Amino acid sequence: MTENEEQLDVVNDNGDIIGTLPRSKIHGDPSLLHMVVHVLVFNTKSELLLQKRSMDKDVAPGKWDTSVGGHVNAGELIMDAVMREMEEELGITTCGPEFLYSYIHSNDYEAELVHTHKCVYDGEIEFQQEEIDEVRPWTLDEIKGVMGKGILSDNFEHEIGIYLKYIK
Repeated sequence: MTENEEQLDVVNDNGDIIGTLPRSKIHGDPSLLHMVVHVLVFNTKSELLLQKRSMDKDVAPGKWDTSVGGHVNAGELIMDAVMREMEEELGITTCGPEFLYSYIHSNDYEAELVHTHKCVYDGEIEFQQEEIDEVRPWTLDEIKGVMGKGILSDNFEHEIGIYLKYIK
């Protein structure tokens, strides 16, 4: 652990904080549930902006992923994390996100309590080039057409499955 390493709250299934640990202790241990935020950024044509994760990422390198996604830091409010992540990842500061739903995503590497939000934005995108290789809008039909083909992150495939049920 480094001195400036991200500290994350460990939570139960209800989102109640039960401890705080460094990210390096949480990632790699799916028994430690931690909170993340996702923002589905749509344009006015109903296309969903996806980001292609950097090959340097420890989770899903090179895969297309949720518009915005990131950890909720220890003690941070969920909406503060949403706004911080939108600005850090895509340079968006003028989008009013709306809460949609929460769910648990778990795999062999980690377990996350995901708080998903949505916003509509047609402005300039200035993505974080250290963590993102590319961004582009996708139609929902394009996304459905590549599901299960190894192009999208498993986290995003879980997310979009929940979103598609949510909008029906």
